[in-house]
Amino acid sequence: MFDNLSKIGDYLEYPFVRYALIVVVLVALCASLLGVTLVLKRFSFIGDGLSHVGFGAMAIASVANVTNQMIIIMPVTIISAVLLLRTGQNTKIKGDAAIAMISVGALAFGYLLMNIFPPSANLTGDVCSTLFGPTSLITLTMDDVILCSVISAIVVIVFLFFYRKIFAVTFDENFAAAVGTRTKAYNLLLAVIIAVVIVMGMTLVGSLMISALVIFPALSSMRLFKSFRSVTIFSVILSVCCAVIGVFIAIMVGRIPIGATIVAVDVAAFIFCWIIGLIKK
Repeated sequence: MFDNLSKIGDYLEYPFVRYALIVVVLVALCASLLGVTLVLKRFSFIGDGLSHVGFGAMAIASVANVTNQMIIIMPVTIISAVLLLRTGQNTKIKGDAAIAMISVGALAFGYLLMNIFPPSANLTGDVCSTLFGPTSLITLTMDDVILCSVISAIVVIVFLFFYRKIFAVTFDENFAAAVGTRTKAYNLLLAVIIAVVIVMGMTLVGSLMISALVIFPALSSMRLFKSFRSVTIFSVILSVCCAVIGVFIAIMVGRIPIGATIVAVDVAAFIFCWIIGLIKK
């Protein structure tokens, strides 16, 4: 045990490990913060859908040789998030059907585009890295940390500032609208924040796994707590702890993808919380 702690101390001396930890903590915090709202609004799969849209936008940026891919990925994902939430309220196209339409279409279009116009010789490696995340975070720079910190700070501030309104819209949107709350505006705000968090997390765990960081901490917390505030707080704490543990396991074992390791730890935490919840009952 002491040897492992010593190894962790040695790894923390490397700048890229510190950068990875900071980014992982920030992404896990923001994803879990919004996860409770998404689960309660029955929009759990919106993260999955938006991550597929992000993959399609990333494919377009790669084929077009755009240096800063965020210029394309961020606006496309935000617009898709708004369309998903608005289309999901349509009586003709329900929320799950809208997510399936947009996500599968974007995923297929992106993969087709990358096959027709390969951005590099290693197409398989590029696709796997985009879908499942990189095997290491050694490429993270200080600029990435600063950008992630700024975005995370904005997400947290907006969530805390509009906490009561988000709470009202989450639990009873019709009643909130009846008492004068601008539900459409707050749904739009949620859509934009969710899209930003999804894009931020895609580079960490991949487009197929970012939704796990949104869903699992919230579901785990709901096994143990009942109030919205308690579930949200515990969800954030659990998500951050699982992310840090996942990073250290991936680094110490070596040659295993960090994103998949973090998700595996989240799954293990959910099983543990589920068992504890059964014992409490």
